[in-house]
Amino acid sequence: MRAAAAAALCGLLVTVCGCDKLLGPGKPLFHGTDVTGMEAGQSLRLDDTAGKPRTLADFRGEVVAVTFGYTECPDVCPTTLHDWAQAMKRLGADASRVQFLFVTVDPARDTPERLGEYVKAFDPRFVGLRGDEKAIDAVKQDFHVYSEERPGKTPDSYTVDHSSQVFVFDPAGRLRLVEPAGTSPGDIASDLRALLAS
Repeated sequence: MRAAAAAALCGLLVTVCGCDKLLGPGKPLFHGTDVTGMEAGQSLRLDDTAGKPRTLADFRGEVVAVTFGYTECPDVCPTTLHDWAQAMKRLGADASRVQFLFVTVDPARDTPERLGEYVKAFDPRFVGLRGDEKAIDAVKQDFHVYSEERPGKTPDSYTVDHSSQVFVFDPAGRLRLVEPAGTSPGDIASDLRALLAS
């Protein structure tokens, strides 16, 4: 009798108070790393490829994903954009509530035309962002990301080492997740659905 009463009380606590944490760790809600409470993105003020100034506030009400890269990137950038484009397809109609932003770390070569063509080749909804070096450096510092040019055989054939994670903000504009490069489209789509439902 006492066992049944204790079980009923525990069920009530879980339902009313959300005290399921007393029962031990459950399955993580996200596949990416939950960074809720971390601050980033306040200095994101860059132009899109049409020359329109953009900030994260422009996309309030949507889930926003932000990553850094460049159009000459030989590996991680095209792979990441492909995986996110596939995740958007998995979302179906809900993809209209997600905005993917690609910030170039190579503004010298990534002209508005080139950057726009590049990101939209993966998904027409993707937006490329650029600015002068000072503006991009401010955004990189805000997000704590790294990039550094590596010389090539000619002055124009350099590569750029850079951070490859994707920062994901919920519809209220709060940074919630960091998705590492290589996250599968299915896991990305699952995390986006969870944020859209929150």
